Amino acid sequence: MNHSFIRERITELRIKKDVSENKMSLELGHSKSYIQSISSGKSLPSMGEFISICDYLEVTPKDFFDTEINEPQKISRLFCYAKTLSPERLDILIDVAQQFCHSVKT
Repeated sequence: MNHSFIRERITELRIKKDVSENKMSLELGHSKSYIQSISSGKSLPSMGEFISICDYLEVTPKDFFDTEINEPQKISRLFCYAKTLSPERLDILIDVAQQFCHSVKT
């Protein structure tokens, strides 16, 4: 894993969230150019800022680094809902997910 991965992943997730670099920078409490400086390779966020960026982008740090997840923001939202389900309803959700996965493969 290198610095370019972090820059590119922030850009990818920011675009999926449909937010500009300037707006994201300001909403994180920084100058308008903060995210642009990360995207351009001039700087990297500190660990604390990285966590704030993940929160802003609605992904966990684990999902940030998992490139096999195409829509990490949506997976994170689904997981938040799933955590609140009873075991019976969670089984139903799993069954539905399995049906979707099988229908995609065939």
